[in-house]
Amino acid sequence: MSDQVKSQYEAFPYPERDPKDEKKRLITGSPSHPLEMDHFLWAGQRDWSAPIKILVAGGGTGDALIQLAQTLTNARKKYEITYIDLSTASRAIAEKRAKARNLKRIEFVTGSLLDAPEMGEFDYIDCCGVLHHLPEPQEGFNALSQALKPDGGIGLMVYAPYGRSGVYPLQEAFNALYSDLSPEDRLKAASQVFNRLPPTHQFKTNPHVGDHKTGPAGFYDLLLHSTDQPFTIKALRATLEVAGLQMTGTPHALQYDLSRFLGQVPRELDEAEQMAIAEKLDGTIKHHVIYARRKDGSAPGRASGTDTDIPHLRGIKPGVLAQNVAQKQEISITLFGTPFKIPVPKEAAPIIAAIDGRTDIATLRRTTDPILWPKLWPGLEQELLRFGLMVYSHLLR
Repeated sequence: MSDQVKSQYEAFPYPERDPKDEKKRLITGSPSHPLEMDHFLWAGQRDWSAPIKILVAGGGTGDALIQLAQTLTNARKKYEITYIDLSTASRAIAEKRAKARNLKRIEFVTGSLLDAPEMGEFDYIDCCGVLHHLPEPQEGFNALSQALKPDGGIGLMVYAPYGRSGVYPLQEAFNALYSDLSPEDRLKAASQVFNRLPPTHQFKTNPHVGDHKTGPAGFYDLLLHSTDQPFTIKALRATLEVAGLQMTGTPHALQYDLSRFLGQVPRELDEAEQMAIAEKLDGTIKHHVIYARRKDGSAPGRASGTDTDIPHLRGIKPGVLAQNVAQKQEISITLFGTPFKIPVPKEAAPIIAAIDGRTDIATLRRTTDPILWPKLWPGLEQELLRFGLMVYSHLLR
């Protein structure tokens, strides 16, 4: 990263976090929740009795680090995590957060993720919100790919252009005006100009961005960043290809589902083409969250709900969801600002209630009328996976 980027994160560690808040909440999300990792990288079949070696590349103030360490600690799994970031201020916050939770087996390193290949091989690498800030992002992708074990995987997030409309003209304007100022002075000057922008400005009419409202670090990271190169999903897949990686899935699959717009998808369009068109038609995607593995490694395929798979519901308690299905014969959900109603037969409610993260498909099937199971489960599974409400993992077994 450039000196300007490093000085930004020394002055304004991002995202803004207070280690005292660890006493009252655990921040979770995508990528890098172990359940999600298992589903998209190891077909839900990872042997969690084996230790996992993790690199958090560009770890910032520690959201991914804390999520990984705390979730694996709670599940009583063996892990080693290496955290690396250029910002000493960000690292200090991440260390204090880990200390507040008494999390162990974490090594903190101040440095560049470009040095990852020299740090050994990892089962999993998290890189969230970093690669698009490199002067040459491809170098970052290449370095992380080289640091993966053959059967390892990576979870990453990079910014996308369409949902961030209005951001990049402001970044260009503020960088042209204030690039020679200190981070603190840049923030002060840009904030004054921002308040004078017309309400019809492209940025101010975009309802999908809001970091500038969260505090100084959020404003700076969104509108004053000196190095910010967004990726379309097509460009992201091409960059992965050059790095010897292949995409294995995304927890936000619905956003790239072309059938939302067309109903019947032309058969001549492959998955990559469908995703690229859907991104343009959606227009709201502001970042891509994806998982990837090395192309030269053994591919486990995708989680498919075999007898040994263990389903987990995400974002809602099984009992609550089962009750809603029994009463309304539907699942109501809002994703990315859009409401959806998923028709589900009320007979599926007992199956949903039994999904506890420890019961495999074979056992789940035995608790259901054998005549009803083939009529209920395939459709229910398809919808739960499509809307990101379910993943497969042996983490809690």
